[in-house]
Amino acid sequence: MYRGRFAPSPTGDLHFGSLLAAFGSWLLARRAGGTWLVRVEDIDPPREVAGAAQRQLDALAAFGLTSDEPVVRQSERSALYEAALQRLLEAGLAFECHCSRSDLAASGGIHRRCIARRRRPDPAIRMRVADDTLVRFDDALQGPQEQDVSRDVGDFVLRRAEGYWAYQLAVVVDDAAQGVTDVVRGADLLDSTPRQIVLQRALGLSEPRYAHLPLVLDRAGRKLSKSDAALPVDPQVPLPALRAAWSALGQEAAALADARDVPSLLAAALTGFDATRIPRNRSVALAAAHNTGVMFAP
Repeated sequence: MYRGRFAPSPTGDLHFGSLLAAFGSWLLARRAGGTWLVRVEDIDPPREVAGAAQRQLDALAAFGLTSDEPVVRQSERSALYEAALQRLLEAGLAFECHCSRSDLAASGGIHRRCIARRRRPDPAIRMRVADDTLVRFDDALQGPQEQDVSRDVGDFVLRRAEGYWAYQLAVVVDDAAQGVTDVVRGADLLDSTPRQIVLQRALGLSEPRYAHLPLVLDRAGRKLSKSDAALPVDPQVPLPALRAAWSALGQEAAALADARDVPSLLAAALTGFDATRIPRNRSVALAAAHNTGVMFAP
């Protein structure tokens, strides 16, 4: 049984790139006759914007994209992450690291052995990545992928020195706990997938299928979440943004021509959706709003 998910971080309101990922993952789950989940990835308090998580959920509801099961919040799941971390520590697959950013600067931040100048009272916990750890997987949209995790990433962080959980550990634990079979998300996370596969194998978890949608970039080539173009889409006027996301997914605009409200648009989208038309490239450019018809919130 197909189980997909959309997992936004509450670092701001829902922007067009996030809507594209949500709509694409929803369409793929629905066409497979599966379940679609929403998970709030709120494990980085310094970056979280107050109220953003609820505004994101409200916006998704306005676009007709609601979770089939109760929404999960990572901030409430520390016990699961702690249990996984202890398993890795006990197996010798994770270790305390006292290295600072400056300690690792000469190696480009890649950790292969501890070179800390002093012990820290609050060490990070890292995954011990064996030499020549080569991970290969086949992405449904981006094709065959290969990464030497030991060389390109090194021993990656599982729990930060500040005590916050690292994304890589939390996402792996949650996907397994929720029975996610298919991870559909933006291509900015493609390079982190091998780390997640390393963790899945170390913890004896099943590996989901992956499909990385094109990342929406502004005209300067920047990711929307880091761009001045990251204005929130307007949930009060949902149809233009949904039509623009549909087009960015490579679908025929005519399929939605008769839709006059969100339910009729989503029904038409499910009928007309063709997954083979999704662009196989890593990014798509966001045209000016007056060209796409995207409505942004004031």
